[in-house]
Amino acid sequence: MATRGSLPEAHALREYVRAHGSAFLADPNVTSVGVGHKMVAGRVTDEVCLQFTVRVKVPAERLSALPTSLLPEQVEVGEHAVATDVVERTFAPAYAVVPEADSDARKVRADPVVPGISVAHPTVSAGTIGLVVHDREDGTPYVLSNWHVLQGDQGRIGDEVLQPGPHDDNRVGRNRLGVLVRSHLGAAGDCAIATVEGRGLDPEILELGVAPDEIGDPELGDKVVKSGRTTGVTYGVVTRVDVLSKLDYGAAGQREIGGFEIGPDAGHPATAGEISAGGDSGSAWVFRARNGRTSTVFAGLHFGGETPGDSGEHALACLPRSVFDRLGVTLDAGAAARAAQGAAQARADAAAAAGYDPGFLAHEIPLPTLERAAESDAVEVDGSTVVPYTHFSLTMSASRRFARWVAWTVDGAALLKLPRAREKFRRDPRVPTDAQVGDELYAGNRIDRGHLARRADLTWGAPAEAQRANADSFFFTNIAPQVDDFNQSRREGVWGRLEDAVYEQVEVADLRISVLGGPVFGADDPVYRGVALPREYWKVIAYVEGEELRARAFLLTQRLDRLESIDLDEFRTYQVSLTDLSDRTGILFPDALGTGLPEDVRESVPEPLTDVGDIRW
Repeated sequence: MATRGSLPEAHALREYVRAHGSAFLADPNVTSVGVGHKMVAGRVTDEVCLQFTVRVKVPAERLSALPTSLLPEQVEVGEHAVATDVVERTFAPAYAVVPEADSDARKVRADPVVPGISVAHPTVSAGTIGLVVHDREDGTPYVLSNWHVLQGDQGRIGDEVLQPGPHDDNRVGRNRLGVLVRSHLGAAGDCAIATVEGRGLDPEILELGVAPDEIGDPELGDKVVKSGRTTGVTYGVVTRVDVLSKLDYGAAGQREIGGFEIGPDAGHPATAGEISAGGDSGSAWVFRARNGRTSTVFAGLHFGGETPGDSGEHALACLPRSVFDRLGVTLDAGAAARAAQGAAQARADAAAAAGYDPGFLAHEIPLPTLERAAESDAVEVDGSTVVPYTHFSLTMSASRRFARWVAWTVDGAALLKLPRAREKFRRDPRVPTDAQVGDELYAGNRIDRGHLARRADLTWGAPAEAQRANADSFFFTNIAPQVDDFNQSRREGVWGRLEDAVYEQVEVADLRISVLGGPVFGADDPVYRGVALPREYWKVIAYVEGEELRARAFLLTQRLDRLESIDLDEFRTYQVSLTDLSDRTGILFPDALGTGLPEDVRESVPEPLTDVGDIRW
């Protein structure tokens, strides 16, 4: 049995509205339900109640003539009986009527862009930029306004957004602000965000002189202020909280929107008594401190006002927390920057965990596999013979202690130049120490530590991701010994220019290539300090030209007994077939690469390449 004379906790009232509000709004005469102060004879009392607003308020005996039902005099909330109140009031999104354009600074093209000025989707008349917010994941700055301002019932995500709105300046071509990124229309609010492109951005709200950096929860009696496109700076008082209202959004239909209600502040009367008007949608209501100053705490996002003919002046606003959670944004630019760094690190970690991406190109290129004899020699790490790094993966040979193959991806459009001076060669702690050749081979001689996956190929993506790839490239698992004449070929000859030559000679789709490479392990490789030194290296480069997958295979060798019956003292680069590489390496290449080879090098033995111009792309 409910008890009278006391009220439940605020959260209990809020949950009651959430649980039962939609059922009340199903009545076509009910326009909203929320928690407010009861009105008696037109005057506001101190009694907190559940307050309904209706389109038409009539005596109980006349209700039968309307499509409506009698509202309860009280409702039971837990163990408490809460009085109700009924007020005649309707609401509409505040874009319905806008006055003629004038020379108001709020209604012209601005640079930098600031909150409080005109903005809209091309199919919407005009609304207001409320705040500058930041993406929680990557820190990108956006402007915040309403769904019915930045999108409307004819828009969609990705559409352009104009500043000022087309009602204020119909020169659409010159007023592009950015694009609509995210939006929501529902219980969490009427809200949307858009990018700002080619213009500056200042978070300080026009004529309020503050840039909100916190959000708050409004309570009854709180003083607030807003800066809108139409009515400028106006002051209000929170008159109802935990409000669920029903508004007509045209082609989008009737929608229930959660938030709170604002009435006029008698101490700061608005011009003509209007605290909001058409075109103010999207404005930010900000709390005022007890000393009357405007705070930096965001109270709510204005989205509607009373319809013409209603008695009294009232506005509706969405709750900041709901809006920010739904759109994934924050006011804290510092937090956004930290989030961006964290996100970049997370992407780098994910890239490291994933390693080589078989779907990097428009055509799938799986990792190579090994013939049975080579497979039994592969080092297993965490249950797999494939060891992932940032942008590359590899398989180690237990007997030779070098990688048998390395597979990597190169995004030519996102490459960064990073210094190598601070990076040190080191063993990978995931791989058994006795399965890696370390500095014991390279100290005190002229043998170089040579990257199998080129360091410069791997340093792409966000800075943190590129830096992680840069560091990963220095693991000894990606290193093989290179003697002087090999190293000269690598640096100055065709071999060292293969990846760069792709971009120079071919229209590579999206500037992306996938590369496989590694040493050839020969039974007669010379042994130095107990380590057999490879005398041949191979590489396969894959890319998309037009819509077709292409692949080119190369061999760097000074041991040509299986190509020609001659012997040379220097390394030379050959364009070869995958069949020849498989015979030499014990590596089985995916079928997709074989079909991408030129017909004349699939089985034949070509002449050595003297210049990248000799390559058959």
